[in-house]
Amino acid sequence: MKVPSNGFLPNSAEGERKSINSELWHACAGPLVSLPPVGSLVVYFPQGHSEQVAASMQKETDFVPSYPNLTSKLICMLHNVTLHVRKPPLFCTDV
Repeated sequence: MKVPSNGFLPNSAEGERKSINSELWHACAGPLVSLPPVGSLVVYFPQGHSEQVAASMQKETDFVPSYPNLTSKLICMLHNVTLHVRKPPLFCTDV
C-alpha cells in the first residue's frame, strides 16, 4: 500500500479519525522507541500520569496533584495503542 505524503492513511467512514502510518511513526520516533503489543501486561503509574497531565496543561503553577490513597502501580492489560503526532513548536532565530 502506498502511503500518502502526509503520512496519514485515509478512512472510509465520515467523521472517523485518520490513522497514522505505523512504519512512518516509528521511523520518526527513532530506533530506541518500542511499544508493547496489544494484549501484553503493562505497569501503569497513576502518579506519573497525574504529573504528565499537570505538565501538559502548561499552566504557571508549581502544584502537582497528589493522591496519597491511590496505589503506586497497577498491572493492566493493553487493549489498544494509538499513535499521535505532535507538531514541533515554531521558533524564530535572529539572522
